[in-house]
Amino acid sequence: MPRTPPTQRPAPPKGMRRPASLALLACAVFFTALSPLMRWYAFPRLAKIPPGQYQDMVLEATPATLIDYGTMKAEQVPKVTIVQTLKGNVAEARRIEQTAGRDVVVWDTLSYVAGPDGKMVSEIPERYIFDAHSQEPVHATGEMVDGDPVRRAGIEYKWPFLTEKRDYTYFDAQTRTSAPIHYKGTRTFHGLEVYYFEQTIPWTKVPLPKKMPVKGITPQAVEKTGTTRWYTTTRMFWVDPVTGAPVNGEEIHKEELRGGQLLPGGGTVTAFAGHVRMRDDYVKSTVALVSSQRTLVLLLTSYLPWGFLTLGAALLALSLLLEARGRRPRKAPESETVQAEGVVSGGT
Repeated sequence: MPRTPPTQRPAPPKGMRRPASLALLACAVFFTALSPLMRWYAFPRLAKIPPGQYQDMVLEATPATLIDYGTMKAEQVPKVTIVQTLKGNVAEARRIEQTAGRDVVVWDTLSYVAGPDGKMVSEIPERYIFDAHSQEPVHATGEMVDGDPVRRAGIEYKWPFLTEKRDYTYFDAQTRTSAPIHYKGTRTFHGLEVYYFEQTIPWTKVPLPKKMPVKGITPQAVEKTGTTRWYTTTRMFWVDPVTGAPVNGEEIHKEELRGGQLLPGGGTVTAFAGHVRMRDDYVKSTVALVSSQRTLVLLLTSYLPWGFLTLGAALLALSLLLEARGRRPRKAPESETVQAEGVVSGGT
């Protein structure tokens, strides 16, 4: 009697491997193509300053020199406080976007300087209009400093996303002009790697604030006496390069009144001088806020693009492996060969 060979489980056909390798290849192409799209298409459209943002900041100069308008003499005071508020004007942003053709942010800001007694020393409002992603200025009706129309060049308050190691043009609100702010190196600040920038404005004649601290005295009345206001500063910023947000800012600031009938002998008197620094609690809260926002920007510019590229490469390698195994000729198992020979030799 012929011997019946034992039942063998058939090997999967080569054709079954091909659909799997093609599916993996399609996924590899998809994720590889998605990588640059996340960086160069999604990032500019998703990473934007919200139009309704509100922020406040407190800076202090301790000690400081401040003018006494009663005696027109400078005196040492324990502290001068500068409160900066920033409020997004959504309605104005939407209006300007209709003609600008891009997403716009309008910041209405106020720098309020108070003496040691809490009384107002100066008050400077601004309207800053800029592109929501690039932070480039957008020129529109309403752009101003202390009521004076301006046309900004360069940045103010914030650097662009993915700040570079180079000089930028920075707008100075006191002089109403722009000047280079220089990159001075990379530093570590509260655990963050930041870029340090510095700008020096030489002595420049600047307008008097529209709102004076003494009732009845106006900028026009002071100008008629021949007295002028001069200003110089060295400003320093520690900027997170991922978000472009300053995590710390300082100024070595000095203002003088010069000449005219208000000053005895037509001399010079210091109106304000001091090293202005962010208050510690605001430094800590700013660092915490920026640290949380860094993750969102890195997700669009680094984590997802590189992750998708790595995944695409892995899927491509797996697809090629399956395709190569599918093309390899199948060798019959030794047991099958022996049994087949036995059947032939055994006859009937």
